Amino acid sequence: MLASMQDDPPILVCADLQVEYLTPGRRHVVLDGDAVTARCLELLTLWRSNLWPVMHLKRIAQAAWFNPASGLTNWIAETRPRPGEMTFEHPLPSAYSSSRFVDYMSSIRITRCILIGFSLDETILATAVDGFHRSHRYQVVTDAAACRQPGTDDAAAYRHAVVNVIGNFATMQSSAELIRTSGAVAV
Repeated sequence: MLASMQDDPPILVCADLQVEYLTPGRRHVVLDGDAVTARCLELLTLWRSNLWPVMHLKRIAQAAWFNPASGLTNWIAETRPRPGEMTFEHPLPSAYSSSRFVDYMSSIRITRCILIGFSLDETILATAVDGFHRSHRYQVVTDAAACRQPGTDDAAAYRHAVVNVIGNFATMQSSAELIRTSGAVAV
């Protein structure tokens, strides 16, 4: 069944679009950060121009490698939340580790969310799994989501495995498909 996005648009959830993930030499640098950032910006532009809901997630882990006082935790300038867009900080990989996020998601009628951004193998995976167990419907835009540099030699196989696991808990779609069907979304 198709539902018009104007009647009930899904929330675009931008996961961890932070400078840390684009800084060369950092432990969590993503594999294809520039390309993924461009696709995220394209989707953000679509959502913003239609005044559809946008939510931003920001990882604020307390581990030694992730210093919240550092400028590396700042938003990527082009993806910085705008007034009226929701922001949630989460200490653990899942956005559901934020009590504010849990409260918000349990109080809204719309539980369809489009996940994009960084931390495909952490935040996006954990949030999709947690959301699945709460009957929230997530859709991951595969080419607008990036993995950190894995500890293996075969980055493509690692990413493919992560996407396959997420596919058990969320719908997978490309940005081109999502943009092409922006007038209607499968429910």
